[in-house]
Amino acid sequence: MIPSWCAEHLGSVPVEVLFERRSLSEVVGLRLADGREVVVKAREAEGREESCVAAQARLAERGFPCALPLTDVVRVGSLAVHAEESRPGGELLLGDTPDIAERYAAVFARLMTELADVVVAPPLPNPRWARWDHRDPGLWPAIGFLDERDQSAVPEFVVETAVRARKRLLATELPCVLGHADFEAQNLRWRDGEIRAVHDWDSLAWQPEAALVGAASGTFANASPPTLAPIASSAAFLATYQELRGRRFTAEEEEIAWAASLWTAEHNARWEALHGDPRVCGEAVRAQAAERLRRANA
Repeated sequence: MIPSWCAEHLGSVPVEVLFERRSLSEVVGLRLADGREVVVKAREAEGREESCVAAQARLAERGFPCALPLTDVVRVGSLAVHAEESRPGGELLLGDTPDIAERYAAVFARLMTELADVVVAPPLPNPRWARWDHRDPGLWPAIGFLDERDQSAVPEFVVETAVRARKRLLATELPCVLGHADFEAQNLRWRDGEIRAVHDWDSLAWQPEAALVGAASGTFANASPPTLAPIASSAAFLATYQELRGRRFTAEEEEIAWAASLWTAEHNARWEALHGDPRVCGEAVRAQAAERLRRANA
C-alpha cells in the first residue's frame, strides 16, 4: 500500500525504509526516489485526524519546531493516512526535577500561545488518556482491548483516585481550547539546550487550558515506562507556564490542573495493572494521590 500511496500523493516511490514504529499508529520513515526523506503515518480513523494535521501545518508554517505535513489526511479503508517532512536529530531531555520542569513548561507555553490563534474543528473524540469527559458507561472511556481484560487487577486505590479526579474535572465549566495532550519527553527532541522538535500531533485535544497544562505537568518527564512527575516539579511547571503566559490561574483553574495531572497517570496505572507490567506509575500515584487530590479540592 505504501509505495503506491507515495507515488500518488507524493509523486515519488520509496527506495529505502529508514525506520518503522508501531503504537497507536504506524509510523514509517522513508527515503523517496527523488531524494526526499519523509514520514508516513497511518492510524485508525476517528474523524479527528484532519483537525490535528491542519493545526500542525499552521504551526509549522509559522516556524514552530514541528514537522510540516506534506499531504492532507487521506482515507484508505479504515485508516487515516498522511505524510510529513522528516525532522530527524536531537536528543531526549531526561529528568523530572523542577528545573527540567521549567524548561518543558516554557515549550508548552509557547505551544499553547501558538495554538490559541489556530481555528480548526475540535479534534474529537479526545485521546483516550485525556477523555475523562466521555459518555460511555462506567469510569473509563470504552477501550475494547482494555475492557476485555480482568478489571479486578486494577488496584482499588487507582479506581478511587480516578473517580475523585474525574468528578472534579467534570464539575468545571471552563471553556475548552486546543492543546497537546501527549506532552512527554519521548515526544520532544532538543539540541544544544534548545527545543528541536515536538512530535505526536495526533494527540491534540479539546479540553480546558488548565486541564491540558495540568496533564502536561504530570507527564512531561515520561519516556518509558511512563510515571508521574514529583509534586514539586508539577508545581514548578504550572508556575512557569502561568508566568510566561502572563496570566495567573484562578483558584478553580489551579484545582482543575491538579485533577488533570492525576487522570493521565490513572490511565497509565490501569494499563500497567491490566497488562501485568511493573507498577511504576501505579506506585507514583499511590505516593502522590492524597496531596494532588487535596490541591484539586477533590
